[in-house]
Amino acid sequence: MNLSPSLPEIDSKTILEIATPDKTQITTNKIAVIIPCYNEELTIVQVINDFKSILPQAAIYVYDNNSNDHTVEKARQSGAIVFYERRQGKGFVVQRMFREIEADVYVMVDGDNTYPPKEVWKLIQPILKQEADMVVGSRLTTVSESEFKKMNRFGNKVFLWTINYIFKVKLTDVLSGYRAFNRNFVKNLPLFGGGFEIETELTIKALARNYQIVEIPINLGVRPEGSNSKINILRDGILISNMIFSLFRDYKPLTFFGAIGLVLMFCGLLLGALVIYEFVETGLIPRLPSALLAVGLELSGMLSLTIGLVLHTIVRRTMEIEHQLRALSDKIEKINQPD
Repeated sequence: MNLSPSLPEIDSKTILEIATPDKTQITTNKIAVIIPCYNEELTIVQVINDFKSILPQAAIYVYDNNSNDHTVEKARQSGAIVFYERRQGKGFVVQRMFREIEADVYVMVDGDNTYPPKEVWKLIQPILKQEADMVVGSRLTTVSESEFKKMNRFGNKVFLWTINYIFKVKLTDVLSGYRAFNRNFVKNLPLFGGGFEIETELTIKALARNYQIVEIPINLGVRPEGSNSKINILRDGILISNMIFSLFRDYKPLTFFGAIGLVLMFCGLLLGALVIYEFVETGLIPRLPSALLAVGLELSGMLSLTIGLVLHTIVRRTMEIEHQLRALSDKIEKINQPD
């Protein structure tokens, strides 16, 4: 039996009228709302009903991640299409959703009812206008301290500053779970993170591959009483830090290994200068271990720089190949589309 989900039958001529402050845009795109869930029985019905009301033509998918409450039953009763991911972790759920669901526009939202469905058109518009590959609902520009207290504002700022510094951008929220994507992005971005670091991975890999990212300010809601956050600040903070470190190494190898190389060479230079000074003064090398260590540090630094240069070349060539493959995939998809 084929359990791979597909969108409900929507005629190719179906017209969605998208009201904007200045005009009405007409499109025939298939839209999928994808909701990763784990124990969200208190909120999932409200989330599904709100999106059904605002996006009546969209297909709504709930991917359950081993919930032990009534999330699945309530999601089905509300009319959502329910599937399962047995590997525990939000990242695994997102990987499966991206792999299995076919659509033109994807809206990803958490099932905790903290993200406002009424603002979904703000996220979809840049995708439909081909102004963005990924649109992020940015919470940090509008949320108050009290609303954001559970998410460790300091940690978010550290991650944000690190990514902005490495990639020379000015993002405001890299951990938001409210996002919209186009098909090209969803089907071509390789994902490996298994937990809550998935949002960071989405952002960094989008930056590394030069996808267009647009941020839209949104108002963050408050979880209802009895609904608990699944985020573990220490555990998930370590996972996110490791993800940033790994992706920095993989996508910016010249900067990563170059910095290590320069530090090693600088330390070797300081140590070597002391040895050379003593040799000039006495004609002897009384600190032979220091001399050997200085040489070792210099050689290690040069090796690190060389590794960075080689990997930088490999990464650039890989990105060029990926870009060409994406362009070829787009051409093939356009050729195969019915008139």
